[in-house]
Amino acid sequence: MYKIEKKSSGYLLTFGGFIDAAEMQRWLDESKQVLTTAQAPYGVIVDMRTLKPLAPDVQTIMVTGQGLYKEKGMQRSAVVLNDAVTTIQFKRLAQQSGIYAFERYIDASATPEWAKVAVAWVRDAVDCDK
Repeated sequence: MYKIEKKSSGYLLTFGGFIDAAEMQRWLDESKQVLTTAQAPYGVIVDMRTLKPLAPDVQTIMVTGQGLYKEKGMQRSAVVLNDAVTTIQFKRLAQQSGIYAFERYIDASATPEWAKVAVAWVRDAVDCDK
C-alpha cells in the first residue's frame, strides 16, 4: 500500500505492508504526475512504519523514485520507521540515490512526537540528529 499526499511542508508519502514491483511502479508513475506541479523547494516526509522489507527489484524502483523527487526540487526528507532492518535498507538506498545527506531517519518507537520532528526537519532544517 502506498499513498501520496500534498501537505504544507511538501509531500507525505506513506508505504505499508508488502509492496511488489508492480505497485512500486504505480507509485513511481503517480509521483511523476504529482511532481509536474511541484513548487521547489519542498520537503518530503516518508511514513514507513508498517512497510515490510523490499525485494531487490522493488528497491531499484524506489531508488529511481527517490532520485525523481530530488531532481524535481526536494530539499530535505524525513523517513519514519519502526523496524531496524527496514531502516538499514533505506539508509543504503538513500546513499545509492544521492539523497542521504538531505535525509533524516526517525525511530517512531523511540520518538512519540515523530511527526513534529519530521516537519521541523523538512520545513525548518531543525536537525533531529544533533
